[in-house]
Amino acid sequence: MNKTLRKLMTLAAPSVAALMLFAAVASAHVTVAPAESSTGAWETYTLKVPSEKDIATVQVDLRIPEGAEFKQYEATPGWNVTIEGNKVSWTATGEGIQAGQFQRFYFTAKNPDAAGDIAWNAYQHYADGSLVQWSGEEGSETPHSVTSIVQSSGNGDSHSHGSADTGDHDSMSMDEHKAIVEDLDKSSGTSPLLYIALGISLLSFLLAAISLLRGRKE
Repeated sequence: MNKTLRKLMTLAAPSVAALMLFAAVASAHVTVAPAESSTGAWETYTLKVPSEKDIATVQVDLRIPEGAEFKQYEATPGWNVTIEGNKVSWTATGEGIQAGQFQRFYFTAKNPDAAGDIAWNAYQHYADGSLVQWSGEEGSETPHSVTSIVQSSGNGDSHSHGSADTGDHDSMSMDEHKAIVEDLDKSSGTSPLLYIALGISLLSFLLAAISLLRGRKE
């Protein structure tokens, strides 16, 4: 019995390792949240940047989608911000985002007046000079984030997720930060690919176990 158990554990190890590797890769994307907002709204967006490599991320460039209008950003300690046309860049003044860490950057943009999807292309620079372009379509290895802009039910300009007019506030409150984090958690759910990988791993393990048990009976 112990010998059989050891064989089952040996068979299961590769499947578990593959699943864990897939989950880490699938969840380590540069993302922009929320995933849905309304037309014409001044939305406070959250750019989340994980460092996937063993070296630090030292710069992130974000392209503001066509039809959206960048309005303001919140200062992040250890990072400088430059704006050139539709490109917003966060550049580290210190060590940057270390391996195993992530950083959130907050900014406000006015959404397009027309409903539809907008794509956020991001470019992640590492300390060794390498670049990862998060500008691919959904399902690619380096997909960009997409926000669905839905038709607003209100009249005139609206403000979303605690964002405020530039004439009234220079930064966000802690309550607004908490609302942003909650939105991020809601909009960054588990990818369907992770469930597919889990199913394949479990199926492979079951088939291997059945084969082993049949071999014992024969």
